[in-house]
Amino acid sequence: MKTVIINDNQRGFLFKNGRYVKTLAAGKYRCFGGKEIEISDFAQPIIPRKCSLDTLLADKAVAEVVNVVEVKDEELALHFVNGTFSSALRPGKHAFWSVTDRHEFKLVDLSTPTVDPTVPSYVFSKLPQALYTRLEVAEYQKARLFFNRKLVKLLDAGTYYFWKTPVKVDFDVIDTRLTQMDVTGQEILTADKVTLRINFVCNYRITDYVKILTEIDDFEEQLHVTVQLALRQFVGRYKLDEILENKEELSAFVLERLKAKEKALFVEIAEAGVKDIILPGEIREIMNTVLVAEKRAQANVITRREEVASTRSLLNTARLMEENQTLYKLKELEYVERICENVGTISLHGNGGILSQLTSILNGSNA
Repeated sequence: MKTVIINDNQRGFLFKNGRYVKTLAAGKYRCFGGKEIEISDFAQPIIPRKCSLDTLLADKAVAEVVNVVEVKDEELALHFVNGTFSSALRPGKHAFWSVTDRHEFKLVDLSTPTVDPTVPSYVFSKLPQALYTRLEVAEYQKARLFFNRKLVKLLDAGTYYFWKTPVKVDFDVIDTRLTQMDVTGQEILTADKVTLRINFVCNYRITDYVKILTEIDDFEEQLHVTVQLALRQFVGRYKLDEILENKEELSAFVLERLKAKEKALFVEIAEAGVKDIILPGEIREIMNTVLVAEKRAQANVITRREEVASTRSLLNTARLMEENQTLYKLKELEYVERICENVGTISLHGNGGILSQLTSILNGSNA
């Protein structure tokens, strides 16, 4: 004989000689004579070990206190207990006690990757990642969505979920911000046979994210080639000096050619311009020599101009001193002040002017 205790949060299934007899409420029971009791907890799904679930559900007493859901192939059931998500149920028949809890089920179609909008997004954080694919699209991005390599639609910024099904889900993310393209190291021959290396920069923004994929092949390469051809067309017409003097015209010419290709490439060109023009080594040396010579000539002209101005100033001062004795005396005192700054003691006599005496003193010291 065996004693079995069934708690308040449990039910028992009574079997005799392997056959289901009835369901037992909470209490204390003794098993003998081929009787067995299988205990089922309210918090767990009903999974009988000694009979099928359908056998139990055929008992009206069981069916009245059980919530049942049947999940078909290519379906998933989202299980909510008292309004809170609990688990995802795979294909099959599932039964839960409704004695103390309220069980609700939401069937999900897995024949397509698209998630029904009524499915709350928070449940995905509680689902195994093997069941779904997550896609994050930033504020400055758009995403092209593909099912079995076929473009389905364009997605704006947000978080998206897709069921993992036999349908293959792919996506690629595109930046919607202003994008910079650098065309560097283009070696181009000028009209006077000088090889230049030009670095060019172009800023653009995509205008049609679907057609740029479906109607043209590698738009970036085509944009790159357009810049190259425009640079060659302009540089080949002019000599080196003309190109260096008209860099802005070169930028404007290339920008005009790019603008003409906007619609065909599904982009908007914001701006474009020459970044650097790099000369060959020998040409740089020659130009540096010319520049040094020009600067020296300019310096000589400035020096001569200053010498002439200084001489003219001295001449004007001499004329004023000749015409004004007071100014002459002031000039004498100015020189005396300058001399006193460097000489300790000076003796002057009453004979002769101050300037003449100072001159004689200085000449004597020099002798």
